Amino acid sequence: MAERNQELADFLRRARSQVDPDRTGLPADGRVRRVPGLRREEVAQLAQVSSDYYTRLEQGRPITPSPVIVDAIARALELGPAGHEHLRHLIGRTGRDRQPRRAPAQRPRPGLLQLMDTLDGVPALLLGRRTDVLAANRMARALLTDFATMPARDRNYARWMFLAPDTRELLTDWADQARVVVENLRLEAGRDPLDAATQTLVGELTIASPEFAAWWQEHRVFQRTWGDKRFHHPIVGDLTLQYESLTLPGDDDQTLFLYTARAGTVDRESLDLLASWSLTAHAGEPGPTARPARESR
Repeated sequence: MAERNQELADFLRRARSQVDPDRTGLPADGRVRRVPGLRREEVAQLAQVSSDYYTRLEQGRPITPSPVIVDAIARALELGPAGHEHLRHLIGRTGRDRQPRRAPAQRPRPGLLQLMDTLDGVPALLLGRRTDVLAANRMARALLTDFATMPARDRNYARWMFLAPDTRELLTDWADQARVVVENLRLEAGRDPLDAATQTLVGELTIASPEFAAWWQEHRVFQRTWGDKRFHHPIVGDLTLQYESLTLPGDDDQTLFLYTARAGTVDRESLDLLASWSLTAHAGEPGPTARPARESR
């Protein structure tokens, strides 16, 4: 008998609890709600499926809804694009036991490293699967940390975020940034649940970080694309930068993050000061500034 899809069950229950019944347009039935969110039968009604069918789905039973039903459930649960994608991935699992596997190695393209090298005043960070750090230019090393000097297994953005001793001082909004990392990692784990390295990373962080463990259990998903990040940098002090994430054509498992500041602002002056300092600090380094951190799996 196929095993139940516990990940799907957890995600659906969490999503259902987050929906405000007053927004759905469902008529009040006079019953007292003992828990927040929608009841199972209300999700079924909104998605136009039977209550028994949705109940079995939320229990993680081995059933495979059609794309139309998946879309209807996503609408009923008010899922955003990332949540909708995550739901499709979780429903796509068969529930059978399968062995974890190692993904093929990732390597940054030489032309991409050259591009990062030309962004002399812009911190540029290249992340691969499960937030492995594939490369960082001089400015990214000055802003964040020099991942290339770390042991190979530590060159991972999520591991650095939760386990490095100085990140909470460097990142003024550490909790917000760290939570986004968890939610993005959740989304990626749903895409490729058999990746052994992802399973290992999640296991280590769950044991080592109470915050990671608590946020992982919430089963929220989020796709990082752009936003603000606030820093308290030991060299230039407080600054707020805007980041953009660019998925690379030809390899959607690699994402380039660029950090900028608006011209004429104090933040831009601080970023320029950091650029000047990093030139002096890294004056003796040979070769390009965008150093590949490692070959990542």
